[in-house]
Amino acid sequence: MANYTAADVKTLRERSGAGMMDCKGALDEANGDLDKAMEVLRLKGLKGVTKREGRTTSNGIVIARVAAGKGYLIELACETDFVAKADKFIALGDQIADAIAAAGAETVDAALAATVAGKTVGDAITDEAAIMGEKVELRRIAVVSDENIDAYLHRTSKDLPPQVGVLVAFKGADVETAHDVAVHIAAFSPSYLAIEDVPQDIVDTERRIATETARNEGKPEAALEKIVEGRVKGFFKENCLLEQDFAKDNKLSVAKVLEQHGLTVSAFARFRVGA
Repeated sequence: MANYTAADVKTLRERSGAGMMDCKGALDEANGDLDKAMEVLRLKGLKGVTKREGRTTSNGIVIARVAAGKGYLIELACETDFVAKADKFIALGDQIADAIAAAGAETVDAALAATVAGKTVGDAITDEAAIMGEKVELRRIAVVSDENIDAYLHRTSKDLPPQVGVLVAFKGADVETAHDVAVHIAAFSPSYLAIEDVPQDIVDTERRIATETARNEGKPEAALEKIVEGRVKGFFKENCLLEQDFAKDNKLSVAKVLEQHGLTVSAFARFRVGA
């Protein structure tokens, strides 16, 4: 007869982020001792690290930190939404974000080498992944800097931690409007700040596609140039933040709103978990 209760299984799941059957098996092996069961989960999990390397991490959390004039946006990825919403996983994300900001790490490699609780971030991820029984990875990090940084985190589901994160680096005093722009970015997902930031090869490809499409539609050659330029302009309006219609007033572009409120955005970053 099992010498632990359903409440013990629940407690171990919350502490470890591991699945129910894994927790039951660990408690069986540990004779009901929660601390020993945690160690069992960790040891068994470490043996399975290699097997998990090829798995897909399409869930996770986005975390933001602002420190010393810089904003850090981090995506910590895992395999399932069960682990993504586990307190243990969320706490790991917070610890990693704090460590990255404290170290001023600006790349994934530098972040993995940062120190957290007496070990590297990379080792901390490996240890916690072993207990959770899933592949966990620090997928990416973005850093922006300016006089001011606004951070916005969005939950796509009330049952999950933030899945979309945005940083906006800006000059100016109107922090409320800057935050509105961050919310806009979360919703409209621009790829570039300004037209001049779009690589020329992408512009050339868009122009070529627009030309071929117009010809296939039977548009007259004399009108092609104007039609193509209009479609390329539409591409810019869809993909460049400053050209987009502002979410809170679509009669104004984001550039116009920033100008009216004395703001200059120098950079932004946007992550969506798994994207």
